[in-house]
Amino acid sequence: MTAIAAICPCRAPAAVLPAAALPYASLPYTACCGRYHAGSLHLLAPTAEALMRSRYSAFVLELTDYLLATWHARTRPAVIEPNSIGLKWLGLEVRHCGLQDADHATVEFIARSKLGGRAQRLHETSRFVRESGRWFYLDGESR
Repeated sequence: MTAIAAICPCRAPAAVLPAAALPYASLPYTACCGRYHAGSLHLLAPTAEALMRSRYSAFVLELTDYLLATWHARTRPAVIEPNSIGLKWLGLEVRHCGLQDADHATVEFIARSKLGGRAQRLHETSRFVRESGRWFYLDGESR
């Protein structure tokens, strides 16, 4: 696992977070996605967007246990491969969030990275489902 970042990798705008959160430019990991990643202090992401952002940060920080725990059992893989050596995550842009009903949502995002000097971009619309008050990543459609 890589070192925990001082600034949260998802760089969520303050509007996504509780009113007491700091402006996103200085938002520490522990006050953002770290709240959801913390073992014994584990909180549930309150929205599909918050879960998606926490999953992006988990990919950056290689928190595979968290990724598996937040992936719906119906579509979850047995294992998640670690990041490729030299992969650098560059940023996350959330384009659109949609709530189909109280328990089904989509989040369209672009995650940028660089590997071996080549820029990469994952543009996906992810589907989320809430069961017993807990959001799970279900699947995604690349664009």
